[in-house]
Amino acid sequence: MEFRIAAVLGLALVASGCASTSKVMLGQARAPVDPAVVQVYSTPPAGSIEIAQLESASGVGFGTQGQTDAAVARLKREAAALGANGVVLMGVGSGGSPVSLGVGGGSYGRHGGGGLSVGIPTQQKRAAGIAIWVPPGARAEPQPAD
Repeated sequence: MEFRIAAVLGLALVASGCASTSKVMLGQARAPVDPAVVQVYSTPPAGSIEIAQLESASGVGFGTQGQTDAAVARLKREAAALGANGVVLMGVGSGGSPVSLGVGGGSYGRHGGGGLSVGIPTQQKRAAGIAIWVPPGARAEPQPAD
């Protein structure tokens, strides 16, 4: 029973940790804004001003869409904290080498025993973008037709 509790707690700690955001300032930060107003762009609107280059990572998981959404949401929160009302999304992908999560058990002593270990490959999703301030009335350039 104690092993199960320890395994569940360990899994929860690993899954909730390892999320991060880094930034390189490119311009002057502004007063923070609500993350809900931060728009995501594929190209910067005319007249926008660069504030910072951002990179974020989701928590450890199984490569799901939810992880991608979490990484982009972290970009938006960090941009909002810098006063940006937009983020130009540069890319989203898997970050680095997959992390292996191991769960195992066994016994020690006179009654000896065996053990079972299961490796579950996990990974992070990373998103990179440029935090920008878009003046009121600015519009994004139209995307070229494919």
